[in-house]
Amino acid sequence: MASVTSKLYSDDVSLLVLLLDTNPFYWSTTSIKFSQFLSHVLAFLNAVLGLNQLNQVVVIATGYSSCDYIYDSSLTPNGHFESSGTGMPAIFSSLLKKLDEFSAKDEELCKEEDNEKRVASSLLSGSLSMALCYIQRVFRSGHLHPQPRILCLQGSPDGPEQYVAVMNSIFSAQRLMVPIDSCYIGTQNSAFLQQASYITGGVHHSPKQLDGLFQYLTTIFATDLYTRGFVQLPKPVGVDFRASCFCHKKTIDMGYICSVCLSIFCEHHKKCSTCGSVFGQSKLDEASSVANKKRKAPDS
Repeated sequence: MASVTSKLYSDDVSLLVLLLDTNPFYWSTTSIKFSQFLSHVLAFLNAVLGLNQLNQVVVIATGYSSCDYIYDSSLTPNGHFESSGTGMPAIFSSLLKKLDEFSAKDEELCKEEDNEKRVASSLLSGSLSMALCYIQRVFRSGHLHPQPRILCLQGSPDGPEQYVAVMNSIFSAQRLMVPIDSCYIGTQNSAFLQQASYITGGVHHSPKQLDGLFQYLTTIFATDLYTRGFVQLPKPVGVDFRASCFCHKKTIDMGYICSVCLSIFCEHHKKCSTCGSVFGQSKLDEASSVANKKRKAPDS
């Protein structure tokens, strides 16, 4: 298979994979209603499709316990601008229907799970993996295809237990040269999304006024990769590079790292729980113990 860099791209044609946070735990605590948030998102998607008739949009719903594809503009017949008579393009009627079905299913899964010890985070690692799988399929479809990028619309807090999976997705996107943009609408910023945008060369922004969310989305995240070379976009300031430990799934500032598999621990361990490597001091203690036993062994 040809490498990613050798493929022929259309300069200003975009494939936007939108990760939409539908976590019911987050939307039950925020000041803005999900319906209002969704109206901004749909207007933004309509604007992206209107910028170029070859643009494509894929929407992945990111719930608490699951994630799923809910919209793909490449599967929509009769073009992008068919009107439904209500001011909203008819193509979004299928999106709203699938979104309702997904939300109902995700809420049922939430009730079945034990949520007492888990952070009320959305399944970001799963939706990132699905987005990269879709983009990889596009790469293999032919030599001429849109410029892919991922946009995370997130409000839920980071889930430390997803740290490894999220970082693997980030490095995969970096290898594929797919930028991950992130628009965080929660009260506390997201270290995962900051690192994702910084490492992959995307744009990270946390709007202060959600009433003007559509303006933020169109002025910052609607620009294609070719146009970004000519406009001033927000630059990363104070990126949070903290990691989560593998033992207790806590965000830490300092810790211990396994030199073999790079697993991170908040406390010192004699043995790596990931790869089984014995750490240096433990090896010395073990060797000293063996030597002492040999010295104490009685002569035959």
